[in-house]
Amino acid sequence: MTNTIPDFNKKVHLWVYLFYTLQMDYFQDILKARERIALFAEETPVITSQSLNRMLDAEIWFKLENQQKAGAFKFRGATNAVQNLNDQEAQKGVATHSSGNHAAALALAAKNRGIPAYIVMPENAPEIKVENVKRFGGEITFCEPTLKAREDTLKTVVQNTGATFIPPYDCYDVICGQGTAALELIETAGPFDILMTPVGGGGLLSGSAVVAKNLSPGIRVIAGEPLEADDACRSLKEGKIIPSENPQTIADGLKTSLGCLNFEIISQYVDEILTCTEQSIRAAMVLLRKQAGIMAEPSSAVPLAAITENREVFRRKRIGMIISGGNISEAMFRKITTEVG
Repeated sequence: MTNTIPDFNKKVHLWVYLFYTLQMDYFQDILKARERIALFAEETPVITSQSLNRMLDAEIWFKLENQQKAGAFKFRGATNAVQNLNDQEAQKGVATHSSGNHAAALALAAKNRGIPAYIVMPENAPEIKVENVKRFGGEITFCEPTLKAREDTLKTVVQNTGATFIPPYDCYDVICGQGTAALELIETAGPFDILMTPVGGGGLLSGSAVVAKNLSPGIRVIAGEPLEADDACRSLKEGKIIPSENPQTIADGLKTSLGCLNFEIISQYVDEILTCTEQSIRAAMVLLRKQAGIMAEPSSAVPLAAITENREVFRRKRIGMIISGGNISEAMFRKITTEVG
């Protein structure tokens, strides 16, 4: 099965796409993805913090994907997609555009299979994430920090190399790979009343939601999203994708708009998306560091920030939360959180 996605800028393809996705058994393919990536991905720890639990009057279990290879959950989806390529597809390598975590994850996944990875990154991508891509052997092409520039540059790269495009989130194999994190979390510490992830493009949320609803039909799936990049929240309420327009948030991994496939899954399985302020994200990063010993990049702290702003929703609930990544330097962590009292 190819890992490319149809061109959804053309609405005429949508009905074909919806029919295509409805024929797939997501949960069974997530189980297959777990077997496929087992030799490569870490089964990351699950921990809780008694001090945080007391503070928030809830029981929260954290799945530490900040300890995943390449520093984020993205390695799961990238590995599943790369390992699922046939030999002819893999021979010419893989390509993507990404501001960081997917880029590094795909570079490492490609390295593990012995194939090239061509990565388009915006010029303002975090330095630590650029260095990760280089460290894993990815060939970087920089572009202007706009979605159009990223897509146009990627198109040129794919034309020149023949590489297979592996989307960061709007890709069936990627979604199935990301869902394995929630599978491990629920099997290790579940059942839960609520499962939480952050949401940007929707890969982690959609894969996690499929797993949660299949294993625990009564569970609530709630995502956290920055108020300054709340397109997913608005999209879920409006019943259609509302693109993100120049979002200004420290959670750089959550600036992307929802993918088409992700939106269809989220619309079916996700109960609510809660937003949070930039100050709450900073405060949540500090809480995770001080109370649970978790070094979380801003995007990873968003679900906890959403809890702190909506405490009654979570009071006395048992919550599973995926800490999506930890690719942040000590210097950047201090700079971001310096405003927290």
